[in-house]
Amino acid sequence: MDIQLLERPLSLSECSDYVATNEVGGSTVFIGTVRDQTKGKRVIRLDFEAYAPMALSEMRKIAAQACERWPVKKMVIHHRTGSLEVGEIAVIIAVSAAHRKATFEACQYAIDTLKERVPIWKKEIFEDGEVWVAAHP
Repeated sequence: MDIQLLERPLSLSECSDYVATNEVGGSTVFIGTVRDQTKGKRVIRLDFEAYAPMALSEMRKIAAQACERWPVKKMVIHHRTGSLEVGEIAVIIAVSAAHRKATFEACQYAIDTLKERVPIWKKEIFEDGEVWVAAHP
């Protein structure tokens, strides 16, 4: 498992390369990006903050639980912190396994559970103000 909170831009190729191995038949990658609007309001940027020790611990637990539930070979969970502009990648989850179904299910479990349990907070900055929100869809 490769679990990280990063202040630098996330690398899709780094995550994809990590889960690639000749032992697997498939991989699934989820990429969460900063969109340009929320509820009809134009987003300028997002600021992400995390309580790193707890966030990393919870992210590791999520990955371990996914590996227990599905026959996952390798898994990556990378999440950004700091200020992100529209279009930047906020989170990447990559999963590899012998068969595709396990990769889809484990990847969905990981992102859904991360949104529910991991102490990462998001501030949305708009043209006319800002608001702290839970990092949920």
